Amino acid sequence: MGVLRALRGGDRHRAQHHACQHAGFFTCVGAQSGPAHGEDGGKAAGSVPVAIATFATVVTSLLNRLQDAEGSRAETYRELESVLWGDESHLQSSEVDRVMAVALEDLRAAQGGTASVRTAASDVLVALARSHLCDVVSALQGHLKALEETSEEFVLITLRNLATRYALQCVPFAATTLSALRGVLSEVGSGRMLCAVCGVLEQWCSGISMYFREGEKGAFPHLGPAQLCAHVYPLFCYVSRKRRCCEEEEVKQAVLRAMGAMMGVLLHVEEHREHAWEHLLWLLHQYREVWDPSGVTVSLGYFLGAVADIQTRVPRARHLAIATAVHQQLCDEMEPPSPEHRAELCRCMVLQARICPEETIEFLYYKLRNGNKADRVAAVAVLQALVRSDAPDTREKLPLFAKLVQSVCHDPAAQVRRAVLHFIGELLRSSALGCSAWDVVGHLFSEFSRASGRLAMGNLSMVKAREERAVQSLCAHVLGTLDVSAGAVAKLLWPKLLWYVVPAKYTGMLVPLCRCLRSLAERRDRAEQEQEEAAPEALESEEPAALPAPQALLARLLVVAAVAPHAGGGRGAAALQLLQALPSTIHGAVGAKWAADIPLLLQHLAGTTASSLDVAEWESLLLKFLQTSLELIASEAWTVGLSQELSRQLGSSPRLSWEKRFLYKALGTALAACGCLHHVQEQTLEHLKAANFLELWQAQGMVSVVSRCAESHFQLALSLVKEFTGTLKRKKSKARRTRATRAALLVMYGRMALRAPREQLLARVERDVVANVLQLYREGCQDAQLKLSLVQSITEISLAIQAAGAGPRFELCCKRELLQTLLEVIQEEPQESPVHPRALVAMQQLSKLKPRLSREENRHLLAQCCQGIVCLRRPEQMDRRGQTAVAASCPPGVQAPSLRALGQLMGALLWAELAPIRFEDMVQRGRACEWFGSLAGLLGPLTCDTSAASRWWAVTCLGHLLRTGAENTDVAPWTNEIGRLRERLSAITSESLLATSTNIAKVTGPWSAET
Repeated sequence: MGVLRALRGGDRHRAQHHACQHAGFFTCVGAQSGPAHGEDGGKAAGSVPVAIATFATVVTSLLNRLQDAEGSRAETYRELESVLWGDESHLQSSEVDRVMAVALEDLRAAQGGTASVRTAASDVLVALARSHLCDVVSALQGHLKALEETSEEFVLITLRNLATRYALQCVPFAATTLSALRGVLSEVGSGRMLCAVCGVLEQWCSGISMYFREGEKGAFPHLGPAQLCAHVYPLFCYVSRKRRCCEEEEVKQAVLRAMGAMMGVLLHVEEHREHAWEHLLWLLHQYREVWDPSGVTVSLGYFLGAVADIQTRVPRARHLAIATAVHQQLCDEMEPPSPEHRAELCRCMVLQARICPEETIEFLYYKLRNGNKADRVAAVAVLQALVRSDAPDTREKLPLFAKLVQSVCHDPAAQVRRAVLHFIGELLRSSALGCSAWDVVGHLFSEFSRASGRLAMGNLSMVKAREERAVQSLCAHVLGTLDVSAGAVAKLLWPKLLWYVVPAKYTGMLVPLCRCLRSLAERRDRAEQEQEEAAPEALESEEPAALPAPQALLARLLVVAAVAPHAGGGRGAAALQLLQALPSTIHGAVGAKWAADIPLLLQHLAGTTASSLDVAEWESLLLKFLQTSLELIASEAWTVGLSQELSRQLGSSPRLSWEKRFLYKALGTALAACGCLHHVQEQTLEHLKAANFLELWQAQGMVSVVSRCAESHFQLALSLVKEFTGTLKRKKSKARRTRATRAALLVMYGRMALRAPREQLLARVERDVVANVLQLYREGCQDAQLKLSLVQSITEISLAIQAAGAGPRFELCCKRELLQTLLEVIQEEPQESPVHPRALVAMQQLSKLKPRLSREENRHLLAQCCQGIVCLRRPEQMDRRGQTAVAASCPPGVQAPSLRALGQLMGALLWAELAPIRFEDMVQRGRACEWFGSLAGLLGPLTCDTSAASRWWAVTCLGHLLRTGAENTDVAPWTNEIGRLRERLSAITSESLLATSTNIAKVTGPWSAET
């Protein structure tokens, strides 16, 4: 009470000195009362450093603004608070007095002051207390006797905030503050003021409990529990009486928190301990009385924390009552606790485990074995909190905790599964991976696979599917947050995680998996380098861990990089970055090359998006990367192992997937690099025999394998395909599978020609390629599929010969036979067939090869093509009513490719000769045709034919022919004009048709004259 008398007398400095002496302490840590100053108030010139003088100038300027009422007071206070929190916040005595005077005036303003200004003024005092705590506390204590509730509320709020911010530093002032609060509490007349007082009591008693717990460890003066509890107990009794009158929820919450904090303090003194225990049942009963149970939990946490500090034994019945009440709150599914409340509930259970470890474990085990779903989720959450607490006695029990959670790891409920995953994440973060026989990392991947399998079934409801996706995301998140910095953890994780790279079912986990492995690889390389420098013999004697085959890792990571590389958060980049970190694991020969090539691949990928990525180009880059790597490795056994691994992954990959298509290409690349011809022959033939060519993806895949193999083993590939062809029985030539096989083999020959070495191709193309193509075609059932494969094969063979740069001596002797076969294909197929345009393209490419055809042969070839594409139409296919609707007679979408190809063929044959070619008998439509001077002369009259289809075809061919002519003459064809005139050919009257035809003749006239 000496402090209060001093304050009443107005001698503030004497009050400060008396308060600190009363606490047995004058300069507590971090709470200096300010610089020492003499009679002049510390204003002696030349004694203040420049930085402090600048700081004081800023404070003075802000105080002047407050006193002169300039601008927003709240904003000015915020600026002043920011300055006071600065590193150079040292004030002279006069400045401290002035700051407190201005702030306290606003803090206690009965009228005219807004809540925002008072709050800002309160925050300034809290900031000032960082270096002048004694001054601030003494000033606030001097105002606790005022009776104006509105002004006093903010004084109490400031005291509460001081204890919150400077808990231990405020303990020396606790006795005087609590004594002053007794007088305030006796005159409280409203619930609002009671809330404010209880807020101060809660925070100051919380600081006292912290002092009891840590005071012996720090440089704090000794204040006995009895001395402090003597001031707490009267307040506890008074608040306990007041709680019976509380009606408002906010007041109840404040009283509950204050009661719990005071009970925690009273437990430290034997004479008050039983009184505190008597209120425990009342406290637990409040879970059913209050609307928000979080206040009860906070109060219970204060109480249990004190019980744990004094290390007293709790009776079994009381422990069970506390555990049951807390567990029920954790299990509440109707009104689930908030994350903050859940954390506080778990903290209470952790304190229970410290107080009664055996009883708590027994309680949790019972809930895991016999409880419902919510009980199991809550029990696992408590065990997770126990792992997180990282207490010494807790770490000893980690194997037991893991064993308890493992007992529910196969629970079908998604909530329990997620709780188990959260527990595993906490266990991994605690670097306790090896504390249990349970493979927690393996459980992450098995749980992910389990969720993927359930989603793949496709029979889940929307809610269940969402739950399974949440499990998948949580598995990836837990793995992504794994800390691999601990040496013991790194040694255990390195071989374990590598095994999860290869199985395709873990693709969704690859991004966090690759991140962890990349960090582990870098750490492992550094450790090996340091160990090698220190003791090379120790490194050699260390037994290597069992790892997956390097071929399996390379194959899987390349597939992941190739297939949808932007999906899953950037799986492609993650896979390539892991490859860059694993050169020594894959093969020692690739390190330098990969260090240069992989960043270029990553740069290419980073410059694209999922929609802009050119898939063919990207696959080509990766296959080139694989080819270069195999050339550097140059090991027959290693390459054989890679091809076997690719075959294995090919067999396990999903049907109709891009993954399987890329694996076929990678397998062909590996076989091309393999020097063991026996293995190449055996594996290729095995895949050919096993393939079902009715499946388009398998047919295309085998074409990729054999054609890429032909890059290095052309002769072997030809013999393999011929050997496989011999297994096709002619008596089953009409079987669907055999027809599909023949079609695929035709395409295979053309693709092999494109990839074959130049010299080998020209030497064997006619005897071993073209001859086999014609034989396959003639022996098969010549349906549309086989014909399409034939024309594709002939086109690719022609392109391959051109690309090989055939010299003047090379002639394809079977050229005429191929052209005749293509003509037969055109004549046999209906005009709407998609075979026509492709056959014409094949003719165009074939016409570029030697020997060149004579003029008569060219004339005959074009005549046959025109008859098959343009002119020969059956009368019943015409519009019988004489109408001119193009859509009824000739679908433009079907015929346009044929007409375009025909125009290109005409141009190719026409401009191959130096002089114009005259054709005869090209068109036969029921009347004899005379000689035509040119192709334009042939097509011109058809523009006013009575058939709309004939008119449409003729003008379209003219357009393509003129476009071809533009590439070889100086006469610019009016192809756009031709297109516009074609639209007018649908006119019904003969006069309109004649006018349109005349205009077309004007357009084509200059070109005809030139030719």
